[in-house]
Amino acid sequence: MHQGSLPPKQGLYDPANEHDACGVGFVAHIKGKKSHDIVKQGLTILNNIVHRGAVGADPKAGDGAGILMQIPDVFFRDKVDFDLPAEGEYGVGMLFFPKDNTQREALEKLVEGIIAEEGQTVLGWRDVPVDPSDLGVSVKPTEPTTRQVFIAAGSDTQGQDALEKKLFVIHKIIAIKARKEDMAGVSDFYINSMSTRTIVYKGMLLAEQVGEYYLDLRDERIVSAIALVHQRFSTNTFPTWDLAHPFRMVAHNGEINTNRGNVNWMKAREHSMRSDILGDDVKKIWPIIADGQSDTACFDNALELMVAGGYSLSEAMSMLIPEAWGSDESMDGKQRAYYEYNAALMEPWDGPAAVAFTDGRQIGAVLDRNGLRPQRYLITDDDMVVMASEMGVLDIPQKNIVKKWRLEPGKMFLIDLEQGRIIDDKEIKSTLADAHPFQQWLDDGQIKVCEMEGEVKLAKPLQDEALLNAQQALGYTQEDLKFLLGPMVATGMEGIGSMGADNPPAVLSNRSRHLSNYFKQNFAQVTNPPIDPIREEIVMSLVSIIGPRPNLLGHNDSCVCSRLEVRQPILSNEALYRILHLKHDDSNSFHTKTLDITYPASDGVEGMEKALDSIRQQAKEAVKGHYNILILSDRKVSAERIAIPSLLATSAVHQFLVVEGLRTETGLVVETGAALEVHHYAALAGYGAEAINPWLVFDTIAATHSTIDANLTLDTANQNYIKAVGKGLKKIMSKMGISTYQSYCGAQIFDAVGLSSAFVDEYFTGTATTIEGIGAHEVAEECLRWHNDAYGNEEIYKKHLDVGGDYAYRLRGEKHIWTPDTIAKLQHAVRGNNAATFTEFSKLIDEQSEDLLTLRGLMDFQWADKPVSIDDVEPVTEIVKRFATGAMSFGSISYEAHSTLAVAMNQMGAKSNTGEGGEEASRFNPLPDGSMNPERSAIKQVASGRFGVTTEYLVNADDIQIKMAQGAKPGEGGQLPGHKVNEQIGRVRYSTPGVGLISPPPHHDIYSIEDLAQLIHDLKNVNPKARISVKLVSEVG
Repeated sequence: MHQGSLPPKQGLYDPANEHDACGVGFVAHIKGKKSHDIVKQGLTILNNIVHRGAVGADPKAGDGAGILMQIPDVFFRDKVDFDLPAEGEYGVGMLFFPKDNTQREALEKLVEGIIAEEGQTVLGWRDVPVDPSDLGVSVKPTEPTTRQVFIAAGSDTQGQDALEKKLFVIHKIIAIKARKEDMAGVSDFYINSMSTRTIVYKGMLLAEQVGEYYLDLRDERIVSAIALVHQRFSTNTFPTWDLAHPFRMVAHNGEINTNRGNVNWMKAREHSMRSDILGDDVKKIWPIIADGQSDTACFDNALELMVAGGYSLSEAMSMLIPEAWGSDESMDGKQRAYYEYNAALMEPWDGPAAVAFTDGRQIGAVLDRNGLRPQRYLITDDDMVVMASEMGVLDIPQKNIVKKWRLEPGKMFLIDLEQGRIIDDKEIKSTLADAHPFQQWLDDGQIKVCEMEGEVKLAKPLQDEALLNAQQALGYTQEDLKFLLGPMVATGMEGIGSMGADNPPAVLSNRSRHLSNYFKQNFAQVTNPPIDPIREEIVMSLVSIIGPRPNLLGHNDSCVCSRLEVRQPILSNEALYRILHLKHDDSNSFHTKTLDITYPASDGVEGMEKALDSIRQQAKEAVKGHYNILILSDRKVSAERIAIPSLLATSAVHQFLVVEGLRTETGLVVETGAALEVHHYAALAGYGAEAINPWLVFDTIAATHSTIDANLTLDTANQNYIKAVGKGLKKIMSKMGISTYQSYCGAQIFDAVGLSSAFVDEYFTGTATTIEGIGAHEVAEECLRWHNDAYGNEEIYKKHLDVGGDYAYRLRGEKHIWTPDTIAKLQHAVRGNNAATFTEFSKLIDEQSEDLLTLRGLMDFQWADKPVSIDDVEPVTEIVKRFATGAMSFGSISYEAHSTLAVAMNQMGAKSNTGEGGEEASRFNPLPDGSMNPERSAIKQVASGRFGVTTEYLVNADDIQIKMAQGAKPGEGGQLPGHKVNEQIGRVRYSTPGVGLISPPPHHDIYSIEDLAQLIHDLKNVNPKARISVKLVSEVG
């Protein structure tokens, strides 16, 4: 139900990718004293955070703004022509309707009918007076009709709290039924609020328009003790009336990076949700989160449910946005137990966020665990609190201010209007931690795999031919063992290599490729920054909880639910053995079942989809049979059985169980030989795997660890590998600004490249795929080719793995754009100044398009029937001004290469880019004749490490480029190994020769639009003549 009707999914646009970054604030009277001044001050705050909003080409078209306040009882009594019960004994619904009267009346009839069905009474309706004269030209056609409905409690609804919960149920049922019946005008129908305590006035308005558009807000009888306001900045969205904040309980500045996974987990809870408080009503309100909503709307829906289901406002918020507790050794033990216990009930809604919230009795705010959004507050001597994204939103004399401070990472600020006091974070958390014996519950019901004891009887690792066959059947190559597995086993870290991939995307490769290669990791940039996994490791956690998730609303029964916890999601063979052999007794309630994800080779290509259908049904029956840990295993891969890609099987089962409402009743562990590199594990985690056992990796390590390092014990080698994968997972999670594995699990933070929509919709539901590609048939063919390599008769594969060829050119390996032939031709042409050889080089490069090595190779120019006259196009001298080199740093390439690029660009009239490694100061200096030094780079880059950035460097720039992200490694920082940092490079970068250099993923001084603007301002002050650009990376949405 979108006001203004978002465009349908088309081309590269998908309404599911809507994002925003905003300004939020509130003013409140601590003692709960209501006044019109509070409302006016709220509108003033709104006007003073207008810079955090945006306008389109139409200067009167805003991205959205609004105000949430308490219900003004006296005002409504004077305005309506029907009797109202006592304050608190009736509720008010604020609704947007379509302009069409017939459509509106039908929807009103639906509203009235459901209110009556739920045992409440409609007292009457009121038209909300508005002044649309100042609306923008583009906004007026989307303007809704705004009406208020007044609802009295029925005879069976006793007390304000009961009516409040019933109104929550009613507005959910109305929205669900209107969508389900696809009623005319439903896209222009929205319930802003329906409550006995609060009401929301909002719209697709500019900040200053809110008080002018809604005439009610001018009336002195509109009084409240709170005013929560929000100004929306749609970073990549189509503004609509319903997407404006505040929502029914929250206003939010930031982005919830895990939103897709959070929504899926909420959906998965549907069939298992029970509530003593909501009773049978809980069955009426699903889906709790409708499709196509913004991340804040989804969060608001989850918070509404939890509060209606019995959680206090602060408790619900602390579960949805918990502080970083996993690595905080200074945290109180009871508080840690509180968070650890609730981690199984609710996965964090993770991402940069400042969230203000209220239920009309309390109002407060919380900051994400990383503190990536500004939120400041002040307290006055007359019991007023003002909180906003910055200070100065209200003109308050300094002498009246008792305290000024800011919200800290993960901390909460709360005002209880009924108690008339501020409750600080320490008291909030202490109260919550003392509410129940959480540590005792953990001791009684939690099993930590690392602490499990008992004899372990492992099968003998595969060796020789059996090992080689399994490796080939699951896609291993010689490169995998040399460049990936070797360094991880030897050092506990991933190997370091040069950037640049000149091999084709998986869909264009002539070779079988791991299914995860068709998925690209999403990343964060600018106002939604990545996390620094090295410097900010304290906020990150790899803890995973395996098994059924407790009933979110089962306050009385959740304490008896067993939990299986692993410190990190990569399971050793010993850990998996212990999970497989858990005894079902009084100490635990776990039942494990292994599902084979291989199928008969005799079924061929057509057998894979049939096998997937069978596996999904087996999973469903197993969960219904009370098996609460499912282990998907490809250990039976053999000459007679083909392994289904573990990623495909995992996502298929995960998505199917979500749809069936059974996912929260079981854990999902993957026992696979196909996972080797970190990306494999990230993909498995993203699509639902709570833990992964790479059995074939451990068998391979057992066979090869002594050849990697003669001093390595097998146990150390295995632990090094697990450690390396853990570090890699943190790095990948940090790229998207996600701090915890629990948030990452099932979050589907990937885009598909080269997979068909039908295949993705069936097995990877919700993943973006924009260029189409292969489906299940082709995936099965690739698996069959691997299987035939392993168990076929081709001599070359009987003693050796496939060479691979992803990381370097190899005969019989993957194709590359840069081949020995192309490199030789280019070198000979340049060194010999040979035009004929350069022509041969150009021909080779042009012919590669026919080999389908790149997506652009699939396209050709649309040639005009009649050529355009050369006189009608720009001259070459103008065209080349737009040419620029890639930003390759001095250090990543040699001085000779770096300076030669600059000379070439300057001779052409184009521009070279220094990259992030600075530039020799001697290259800035003019030549003796006063002309520009031809080695001077026109574009100077400023990156997160600030290597080589000085005033002298900046003033010698035509353009200054702020590198926020890089296409070769979006969401990651740069790394220059120590052996490449010689004396010259160390001097230019102002660092120590021989010491490795790592630039962090985020700029640690840029976490908001304002921070970026500040850096641009500073750079302009240093070099007023330079153009400033910001380097970003394109992504879906």
